[in-house]
Amino acid sequence: MKEKNEFLKKTPYRIKRYYGYALATILSISLPFITIGGNHIFLLSFDKKQLHLLGTAFDMQELYLMPFLLMLLFLGIFAATSLGGRAWCGWACPQTIFRVIYRDLIESKLLGLRRIKNKQKDPDMSKAKNVSKRVIAVIIWTFLSLLAASNFMWFFIPPEDFFSYLQNPTEHMVLIGFVLGIAAFIVYDGILLKEDFCIYICPYSRVQSVLYDEDTYQAIYSTKRGGDIYNEDKEKIIFKAKDLPSQTNECTTCEACVTVCPTHIDIRKGTQLECINCLECVDACTTVMGKLGKPSLVQWSSTNTIKRDIPTKIIRKQTIMYAVALLIVVALLFVMGGKKEYMLLNVNKTTQLYKVKENHVVANNFLLLFQNTESKKLTYNIEVVDHDDIQIKRFKPFTLSPGKMAKKVMILETNKVLVNDSTRDTPITVTLKAYAQEDPEKVVVFRKAVFIYPRFDKLK
Repeated sequence: MKEKNEFLKKTPYRIKRYYGYALATILSISLPFITIGGNHIFLLSFDKKQLHLLGTAFDMQELYLMPFLLMLLFLGIFAATSLGGRAWCGWACPQTIFRVIYRDLIESKLLGLRRIKNKQKDPDMSKAKNVSKRVIAVIIWTFLSLLAASNFMWFFIPPEDFFSYLQNPTEHMVLIGFVLGIAAFIVYDGILLKEDFCIYICPYSRVQSVLYDEDTYQAIYSTKRGGDIYNEDKEKIIFKAKDLPSQTNECTTCEACVTVCPTHIDIRKGTQLECINCLECVDACTTVMGKLGKPSLVQWSSTNTIKRDIPTKIIRKQTIMYAVALLIVVALLFVMGGKKEYMLLNVNKTTQLYKVKENHVVANNFLLLFQNTESKKLTYNIEVVDHDDIQIKRFKPFTLSPGKMAKKVMILETNKVLVNDSTRDTPITVTLKAYAQEDPEKVVVFRKAVFIYPRFDKLK
């Protein structure tokens, strides 16, 4: 255990990020293929009009869960930002992962067009060899983009249907268009747009400063040890080490922290919205200062720790508030999820209010719309539970396949005198119990129906 802790301690943040990226990639690709009882872990299917969540299928009429899922997503990102700055951007955002795969893996490691430690220098495209390598990089990235686009679509179209649709591409041109369009954007984003997406397009960078406080972890340069390289107007101060006081002359001005930055900023200027918290500047400074036997001047820490020597507080007002909000949303999500109905039923009256038959028999016609939201065939039946004098005269149990819908006509009748009122028709609320004969305890719903009883003079 001790050796493991030492290994993790010495491992650069860049390598730790690679582990995180590999884990995120494996989860993203494998998650659409995992099913529980025939339902997916997460699937928002517009084709089947269903939401699958943790192995439970919800019909589109049950999408009251979506606001809670969105709140959980945004609150989670805000809470992570309050604790670790733009940790999402540097460690989990698909945009960052795409750029790292294209720039660091394909261009740098595989083809040698760049150096990982120098992200400011672009490849020399005047050399024919580099042009050939760039073409190869684009081809590789295009194939990976098609995979990423398909992976994205698997959360909306389950893989089993996706691959089936691809066998008849002419019949599913909308799907093909979505995949090609998303892939084209990923190619453009990874090769041309690059980190400009993070700086100019992504709204997250604009709101991050509101979520920061003095205890938020972020990449911070220590002016106490390294000196203030910039004045108040962020203009560089030209100096020599001997010009600085002895306690603030540790910065060697090697600018390794600058050349390695993917968003082309100088961390020594202080907190900037372009910083995505990738911590590559921390690794660069750690390497340089480590050779001098000193700790890094750029650290993943908080303003309180670096500037004021105050220990960082993890548990504080902001984190407690986020934790409480997240717990409330999760609790509401479970409560609302527990209200899922395992069959759907709409009850509507026909245009005829009622019909008076011989012997004072009163009949009401209803149109029932059933939908099987389960993954197996079910046989449905229905009964009246709170009015013994009102009977079902027309309805037979029927079988419905998974995901299918069926319309049925039901007639409620009574030969009893329910109301002795000669002034008006009387509405009587009836409770209907619809259930699956295979599992009447689980697959059951209750619906209200309004039985219209005519005024008494119409029965004579």
